[in-house]
Amino acid sequence: MARLEVNRSGELEVFVRVIELGGFSAAARAFGMTPSAVSKLVARMEQRLGARLVNRSTRQLQLTPEGCALYERGVRILADLDDAERGAGDQATPQGRLRINANVPFGHHFLLPLVPEFLERHPGVSLDIVLTDEVVDILEQRADVAVRAGPLKDSSLVARRLGSTRMMIVGSPHYLHRHGVPDTPAALLAHNRLGFNYTRSRSGWPLRYRGEDTTLPPEGNAQASDGEALRRLALAGLGLARLAAFQVRDDIAAGRLIAVLEDCNPGDLEEVHAVYIGQGGYVPPRVRVFLDFLAERVDIG
Repeated sequence: MARLEVNRSGELEVFVRVIELGGFSAAARAFGMTPSAVSKLVARMEQRLGARLVNRSTRQLQLTPEGCALYERGVRILADLDDAERGAGDQATPQGRLRINANVPFGHHFLLPLVPEFLERHPGVSLDIVLTDEVVDILEQRADVAVRAGPLKDSSLVARRLGSTRMMIVGSPHYLHRHGVPDTPAALLAHNRLGFNYTRSRSGWPLRYRGEDTTLPPEGNAQASDGEALRRLALAGLGLARLAAFQVRDDIAAGRLIAVLEDCNPGDLEEVHAVYIGQGGYVPPRVRVFLDFLAERVDIG
């Protein structure tokens, strides 16, 4: 009987907000409580569950594995409750904050230009956007949707394919005028090959010449953390870069960049997916309409 007296949904909402806002004080302000009351509430949850949910320090909170599992399920449970209440009140429209993590080229060329249209269609949704080319843990970053390029690792996440893109080696007319246009993979060894400063699933440039496949490492005097930065370095005439075709198609059409060694391009494709938490078949309305919107409006090929 004592368990029925505990407002578990209310406690769960407070716990989720503590994690989302990054601390007891911020959650306390959101709920009109004191930080001490919020801390004690989480401590009561831990005592009742028999598990530590967060590791506390003077600077930040860090989720334990048990806390991460409760947060993930709690977000879905609270979304279910919100969805049920909106449905009962005939107000089942997408609402709430949608956290999106996307790679930088996709963000600049597709996502950001489409934000005004999406928000006009769904005024009840607000967006929290992070752009990075590094693969992130969607649960650790508390993202609703992550857009990833390249092969996907096995995980419990659900993936929705957005398309695929060819990869191309490009350089500026100025750079090619000064250093010459490479006509064989071996000729690339004399060129400044710009690359990424983090580990990727495929770190080299694959090439096919006279029926033989080879991979050339991008060794140059500059590295960058994202594809858009490499594109800008190539536009500035610093060297050659291997980039997604959608990233450089406008530059090639305008003559700002020139594709090289296309006859040695093996034609490999880089898949682009939107990944999200969708176990059990439930997807919050704000996530569902965003995924449908991307599928409708994004043309990666």
